[in-house]
Amino acid sequence: MNSVSDHLPFEVDLELIRRLDCNGPRYTSYPTADRFVEAFGPEAYASWAARRNIGGINRPLSLYVHLPFCRDICYYCACNKIVTRDAGKAARYLDYLGREIAMQAALFRDDPRVCQMHWGGGTPTFYNVAELRALWRTLADHFEFARDGEYAIEVDPRTVDSDAIAALREMGFNRVSFGVQDFDRRVQVAVHRLQSEEQTLGAIEAARRAGFSSINVDLIYGLPKQTQMSFDSTLARVVVARPDRIALYNYAHLPTLFRSQRRIIQADLPSPDVKLKLLVLATQRLGEAGYVYIGMDHFALPVDALAVAQRQGRLRRGFQGYSVGADCDLVGLGVSAIGAVGPTYSQNHRALEDYYDSLDRGELPIMRGIELTADDLLRRAVIQALMCHFSLSKESISIAYLIDFDRYFAAELEELRELEQLGLLTIESGWLSVTAKGRLLIRNICMVFDRYLRHDREVRRYSRVI
Repeated sequence: MNSVSDHLPFEVDLELIRRLDCNGPRYTSYPTADRFVEAFGPEAYASWAARRNIGGINRPLSLYVHLPFCRDICYYCACNKIVTRDAGKAARYLDYLGREIAMQAALFRDDPRVCQMHWGGGTPTFYNVAELRALWRTLADHFEFARDGEYAIEVDPRTVDSDAIAALREMGFNRVSFGVQDFDRRVQVAVHRLQSEEQTLGAIEAARRAGFSSINVDLIYGLPKQTQMSFDSTLARVVVARPDRIALYNYAHLPTLFRSQRRIIQADLPSPDVKLKLLVLATQRLGEAGYVYIGMDHFALPVDALAVAQRQGRLRRGFQGYSVGADCDLVGLGVSAIGAVGPTYSQNHRALEDYYDSLDRGELPIMRGIELTADDLLRRAVIQALMCHFSLSKESISIAYLIDFDRYFAAELEELRELEQLGLLTIESGWLSVTAKGRLLIRNICMVFDRYLRHDREVRRYSRVI
């Protein structure tokens, strides 16, 4: 293992960020989800599931379980969620989810090994411990969970106590992510998420006592009423709690797409210049506290599995962000969930009634998807390497995909020369290497390899890269 000091440095160049800031994909997949088509449905998905282990590939499974319900709405939220206090409505969902689990498991009965699982939302802990335990048992009855797997759950600290957190660990979860966003009361009122410092710090400490191997905290910069002073106070309190990982998200204000964001007063948002200063402040404070930059919006302590995996070249990026472990086929379970089986992506219906209607007909609730072409697979490998490791061996790609890298990507390399002149990367005979100042702008570099964007320069649908 490399020493902790070997971790990749990064540099914040404000002038460069101002110059290159634009809308762009986050590349949790390539092609991105907006390229999925409705011509890909349940039959295509089942066909690829049946063929996934042909040729001795034998990839294990990763499960994503979407639990969409929340008791209250957070105005900034862009997730697929359903706000309700109706326990009956939520219980009905678990019944249908159980049906989908059985249908999906039947497709993978020849090799049902699971090495990763992530429960997201919504708010998974909208449900009580007994309901969550029953859901875990349903999954365990249909799949085989590896003893040393990674099993993560997203938790709203306002919905749990120390006993509930201990119960989650006892079920089998070993990674937990707590939504915090900001400790400042004025910010919390502006985004309709009142959450005391005591609730959050108590939840983190309870997770530590329960033996979770990794604890993540989500923060957001660019929220209404945020100032450098207020966010500095939030950062100070978070680093004292010492979570293993910190996700520092950029708030993307897209009120035309997300109805809840219309409740945010535009005038309360920090200016673009202040927002950049919040980013600089956060990166400085986290660096001073000993966190290393993983990529995109993720930071981790040097001894965390995420940081270790990056140093060892094992880091991966998928729909739940960065992860370690084996290359898996992803099975998406629940409304709007996304899966990735073989050379395909798929997504379940995003509307609850459409999801239910499909299951009532005895069909997998798949709304759309895509079969990746040879070009898609090649470009996905390039983007994955850059997003995870900030470097790329041209020779490795050429050998793996039977191409001449320089010839195949001649147009892209010409465009990259402009970014090289700006100091974002270096282009050598055998390598592409992202510089320290290019790492925060990795999306700009990856966008050069996105064939869909090359044919469609309209990228207003995406969030800004910073």
